[in-house]
Amino acid sequence: MAATTLHDLPDVILSNIIAAVSDVRSRNCAALVCRRWYLLERATRSALTLRGNLRELFMVPTCFSSISHLDLSLLSPWGHPLTSASASDSALIAHLLRHAFPSVTSLTFYARNPSTIQLVAPQWPNLERVKLVRWHQRPQIAAAGDELKILFSECSQLRSLDLSAFYCWTDDVPPALESYPSVASNLTCLNLLNPSFSEGFKSDEIKVITKACPNLREFRAACMFDPRYIGYVGDEALVSVSVNCPKLAILHLADTSALSNVRGDPEDDGFTQEDARINVATLIEVFSGLPLLEELALDFCNNVRDSGPALEMLNSKCPNLRSLKLGQFHGVSMPVESKLDGVAVCQGLESLSIRNVGDLTDMGLIAIARGCCRLAKFEVHGCKKITMRGMRTFTCLLRRTLVDVRISCCKNLGAAPSLKALEPIQDRIERLHIDCIWDFTEELEDLDGIGGTFDLNSSDQGEISNHPVEKKHFRATGYDYDYDGMNSASKRCKYDLNSTYMGLDVNGNGYENGNGYGERTWDRLQYLSLWIEVGQLLTPLASAGLENCPDLEEIRIKIEGDCRELSKPSEREFGLSTLVNYPKLSKMHLDCSDTIGYAHTAPSGQMDLSLWERFYLIGVGHLCLTELDYWLPQDRDVNQRSLSLPAAGLLQECFGLRKLFIHGTAHEHFLMFLLRIPDLRDVQLREDYYPAPENDMSTEMRADSCSRFEAALNRRRIAD
Repeated sequence: MAATTLHDLPDVILSNIIAAVSDVRSRNCAALVCRRWYLLERATRSALTLRGNLRELFMVPTCFSSISHLDLSLLSPWGHPLTSASASDSALIAHLLRHAFPSVTSLTFYARNPSTIQLVAPQWPNLERVKLVRWHQRPQIAAAGDELKILFSECSQLRSLDLSAFYCWTDDVPPALESYPSVASNLTCLNLLNPSFSEGFKSDEIKVITKACPNLREFRAACMFDPRYIGYVGDEALVSVSVNCPKLAILHLADTSALSNVRGDPEDDGFTQEDARINVATLIEVFSGLPLLEELALDFCNNVRDSGPALEMLNSKCPNLRSLKLGQFHGVSMPVESKLDGVAVCQGLESLSIRNVGDLTDMGLIAIARGCCRLAKFEVHGCKKITMRGMRTFTCLLRRTLVDVRISCCKNLGAAPSLKALEPIQDRIERLHIDCIWDFTEELEDLDGIGGTFDLNSSDQGEISNHPVEKKHFRATGYDYDYDGMNSASKRCKYDLNSTYMGLDVNGNGYENGNGYGERTWDRLQYLSLWIEVGQLLTPLASAGLENCPDLEEIRIKIEGDCRELSKPSEREFGLSTLVNYPKLSKMHLDCSDTIGYAHTAPSGQMDLSLWERFYLIGVGHLCLTELDYWLPQDRDVNQRSLSLPAAGLLQECFGLRKLFIHGTAHEHFLMFLLRIPDLRDVQLREDYYPAPENDMSTEMRADSCSRFEAALNRRRIAD
């Protein structure tokens, strides 16, 4: 009797199986099995991103008739409008796209000028979700909001509008929403969290937007919270959000300075000179008016003092809240004796991010861990008073749930202390960010002596005692945490800074971590993010505690600083070759976008950016990478981010690359170096930074150069 195989399943069942596969490469492989699988895979695919050249219209696929989400924002030459050809060719492009993808309801496209919106929007009048992308300068248009008015006039069924990557003015949004009230009232998702806004939306604009869109369930916006500016967002504007949009499930309001992604000063105490004009009573009123909230982010740039009472109301007024992000809030957790307060009473939280909380101490951090016992994701940024001991107790308490941690810009938590603090969850954590500050001497404070202890009931809150006689215990959720390693209760977590970690099983009994911290194995870590100051080396990463990460697949390295303050690096290379110790590493994001230097005008004794690029890229060819995103360093004086000759030469040594995205520009003959990578099949040049250069006829950016390179790339035979 012949065995039944997967191929014998009916089409209905087999199509459901293939539809459940989300990985793009796996779906492509399934389509190569036979013609039947090919047809089923194409018929069940719902999302597609096109990266072909506009000149090659004959290559537009016509087999994806069920595509509902289409992304056209990465068509090459990247950033060029679809209407750059003649009027007849533009009409042909639009017709072919509509014919190839008739079922599109969600669309993303690069709208460099209004004519692109005028061309694309009418093709799919039933669009429900639109994301506009533009990194070039906003064109001069007749009146504010004209571009969005074109979109609204053609897409009356719009439900979601995303302008988070669309370079425009804040003045463009309110007039368009007021001009089309039916479209505005239908919107359930509006994303205006755009870092390109110089000041953010002002109070009157927030009122107009929320009044025009009463049915919003998701609202994100960059706002002006600084009271030194006219029209700042204060109490009245915040209350209007809750009054006008009571159905909100996701609310994210952030100051534009918080979106810049630039690391602050760890020596800063977390307090600003000016306070935000937002009081506790206002916050309570806002929370009371939004009972359906599931995700809340209030990321300010000015102090919100004594916020604890308002945050306590979140637990009762917003029972569905699962994610919370706070910036420049103070008093979020200041426990007195064993009583929980502030954010610590929000027991349903699964994700918490706190930034620049000037008065957060170890005891407050531990109280958060006691109260928010479901946390799976935690981010702390710019909190000067927390230490390794507090963070370690925090992770010990949340060992069963915590899998995603970000620690940045905290004075007492460099690389080694952060990793030491995370040892209780090193066999569980999946995503991690730390700062590469190599402070080994500080990390070893008294590790050979008797560990300090916390006592939540002590009169000196947060005090760490290292006295060999005095024993203080931190009591939490019925367990004793004894930092000097001595038995103190029948149910306890033995915590010895020098050696082994004893966890708690489901019955509260101790068990020893099978890894042993001497092995330093991070069993489940899949994603690692690092911040490092310009001129510093990556080589101490392993000795800091990350020597063994068997499942690490993706790494992001952010390098920030001014090269002009340094004559040259201390060593020949940055240290990328040390990453060969991670056997599964296949994806890398090397971000030098905030590295500033001299492009061509380096004075005597100073290195220009080409030599700095060589310093950072040496060793990249030793890694088995399949995907690489590279953000080039910049010379702000000339707004230039162009790939240098040393960088092109080093990138061509990455023989395993399949995808290479260069966030900048490159000369055509430098691009030709990349043809030596045998399996490279997807290359993008993107000027996705504000503002993108307008001179598209320069050697680095002209469309003909990109087209010739792509033609040469496509002529090669690739194994799969």
